[in-house]
Amino acid sequence: MPELKFDEIKAGQGEDLHTLTRWVLSQQQHAPEATGDLTILLTAIQFGCKFVASKVKQAGLINLLGLTGAANVQGEEVKKLDVLANDIFRNALIASGKACLLVSEEDENAMIIQNPKQRGKYIVTFDPLDGSSNIDCGVSIGTIFGIFKVKDDKNPNSSDLIRSGREIVAAGYCMYGSYCEMILSLGNGVNGFTLDPSIGEFIMTHPNITIPPKGKIYSVNEGNYKYFDEPSKKYVDHVKSKYTARYVGSMVSDVHRTLLYGGIFGYPADSKSKRGKLRILYEVFPMAFLIEQAGGKATTGTKNALDIVPEHIHDRSGIWLGSKDDVAELEAFYKKK
Repeated sequence: MPELKFDEIKAGQGEDLHTLTRWVLSQQQHAPEATGDLTILLTAIQFGCKFVASKVKQAGLINLLGLTGAANVQGEEVKKLDVLANDIFRNALIASGKACLLVSEEDENAMIIQNPKQRGKYIVTFDPLDGSSNIDCGVSIGTIFGIFKVKDDKNPNSSDLIRSGREIVAAGYCMYGSYCEMILSLGNGVNGFTLDPSIGEFIMTHPNITIPPKGKIYSVNEGNYKYFDEPSKKYVDHVKSKYTARYVGSMVSDVHRTLLYGGIFGYPADSKSKRGKLRILYEVFPMAFLIEQAGGKATTGTKNALDIVPEHIHDRSGIWLGSKDDVAELEAFYKKK
């Protein structure tokens, strides 16, 4: 048997693997004012994502599919896996001791951490299982989250969330599909980490993600075309003759493809949903933040998505996001109007 060289042994032992935990710790070391609280919070989110990823893979085997006999606060059908994912993230975030206020798609009201000893200085907004209506057919689904700093950790309340997306501290999503990948930004670019189930760690596989300035794919639910406003209709008519259409119906999947390949994703407000369908705090803000950090752009058509100020914790908005040039072209149709 040939003798292995030291660098081969080193690589084989994973010494050069940049894990998510190691990367977050390195970011903390480069920030003199860092206390480590955000690192602990992100570790809790990472744990939740690993837990949910394992349950998603088991879903068809252990009968986690099917109705709970209830609907979530948005009036949408809830799967058992939605409830489980919500519990997993809520428990992990509370146990971290670094969260102060939690806002989930599945809960009608914001959860305030009552015990001062368990309360931190961060607000976490999350959609525990985005695209859950696709569980039964095996389409990729995911978790979306955003992190804000609380204004007053002594007297937290849901009104603290009536602020623009410009105040977001960190955001990301975890996609559960043929593989499990987490995309994360702490406000200094975007990085992607893929879960290696053999060691139970997220490994950096997509460092410094930059969205192409212009793409060749448009992603929108054209089944709603008749409800679109005129600028959206004209833009879709414009791109369909020169772009390829790709639409999954799971926001995490559609945004992930847009982030990597460029192009544009849209879920605009329309005559059927005048305020839009996507929730601002835990869908619009995190995704807009990630796209901007990657060099792209996010808009309602007339306003930058991160400049929206929600009226309540489950407020909704329309959105277009993706490559900077493509979104600028979309905005030009609104300016003409």
